[in-house]
Amino acid sequence: MGRRRKLRELMGAIKDKASQSKAAILCKLNTNTLSSSSSSSSSSSLHLTLLRATTHDPFTPPNPKSLAALLSFGLSSRATASSVVESLMDRLQTTHDSAVALKCLLAVHLVIKYGSFILQDQLSVYPAGGGRNYLNLSNFRDDSTPVAWELSSWVRWYAQYIENLLVTSRLLGFFVGSNSCVVEKDREEERVSSLLNANLVRETESLVSLLEEICKRPESLGLGGNRLVIEVLGLVGKDQISAMNEISVRVNEFDERLNCLSFSDSVELLGALKRSEDCEGRLLAVPNVKNDLVAGFWGLIREMKTKVGKEKESNNKLVATMRVERESFSESARFGDRVLRPSDSVRFSSARLAVNAFHLSTIQSCAR
Repeated sequence: MGRRRKLRELMGAIKDKASQSKAAILCKLNTNTLSSSSSSSSSSSLHLTLLRATTHDPFTPPNPKSLAALLSFGLSSRATASSVVESLMDRLQTTHDSAVALKCLLAVHLVIKYGSFILQDQLSVYPAGGGRNYLNLSNFRDDSTPVAWELSSWVRWYAQYIENLLVTSRLLGFFVGSNSCVVEKDREEERVSSLLNANLVRETESLVSLLEEICKRPESLGLGGNRLVIEVLGLVGKDQISAMNEISVRVNEFDERLNCLSFSDSVELLGALKRSEDCEGRLLAVPNVKNDLVAGFWGLIREMKTKVGKEKESNNKLVATMRVERESFSESARFGDRVLRPSDSVRFSSARLAVNAFHLSTIQSCAR
C-alpha cells in the first residue's frame, strides 16, 4: 500500500512538472513572438499559473505566490476575469484527481474571499443558470489511493459548501465573509431594518443552512495532519464567524419586531433558531476568537428562541380563544333561529297562507 502511494505521488509530481514545463514553453513562445496577440500571451500565462496553483500533491496546500498571481488576473479587464473563472471551473470539472479538485475549490473560495470585484462578479454569474449543485461534484470519486479516496469526501463536501455559500451570498446581496465586500455594520443594520419580515426570515434560514453545512464536514480519520485540509478548514472557519455575526444582526432585529410578527413568520423563525441551536458543539473551533463572543452568540439564540416560543404560545391561545368565541356565537345564532319570539314578524309570500295565519292568531287570542 505504501509503495502504491509513493508511486502515485511520484506520478503526480512528474505530471505537474511536464504540464508546467509545456505551459511555460508556450507562454515564452507567445511572449517572444511578435505576431502573437496579447490575449494569447495572457491565456498561456493564466494556464501556467493555474497549473502551479493546483498541483497533484495531496498533502500540501497551493503555493501562496501562485494563488496571488491567479487572483491578480482579476485586476485587469472583465474579459480576463471571465477567462480566469472559466479556466478554473474547466480544470475543476475535468480532473479526476482529488487533490487537484480540492485545490480548485480552494481557489474558488479565495476568489469569494479575496478576489477583486470584477472577478467576484464573474463568479457570481457562472454559470448563466446558477442554482444549486451547479459544480456537479456530488458523485466525485478518486479511488486511486486510500488518501485520494478520503480526500474525495472532502471534495464533495467542500463543493456543496461553496454552492451553499454562493446561494446565501446571492440572497443577501454580498459575499459572506468576503474582505472586499465587507459591509459596514451600521449600513448592514440599516439594510436589515428595512427588510420585510418574510425576507428577514428567509435570510436567517439561509445563514443557518450555511452553519448546518459546516457541521456536515467529513471526519478526518487519516488526514489529521494534512495541511491542505487544514487550509480549507481555516477559510471555512472565517466564514463561520461571519455567518454568526450576520445571524446576530438579524436576531437583534427580530427582537425589535417580536410583537408584529405573523404566526407563520414566528413558526419559521422558531424553526431556524432551533436548527441553529442544534449546531452548537458541532461547529469548528476557530482560533483567535474569544470564547465569550461565541458563548454570547449561543446565549442570544437561546434567549430569542424562548421569546419567540412564548409569543407563539400566546398567539396560539389567542387564536383558540377567538375560535371558541366564534363557535359560541355561531351556536347561539343557530339556536336563536329555532325559537319563535312574539316580537318576530312572519311574512308569507302566499296570500292563502297569510289568511290562515290570521285565523290562527285570532283563535289563540280568544283562547287567552
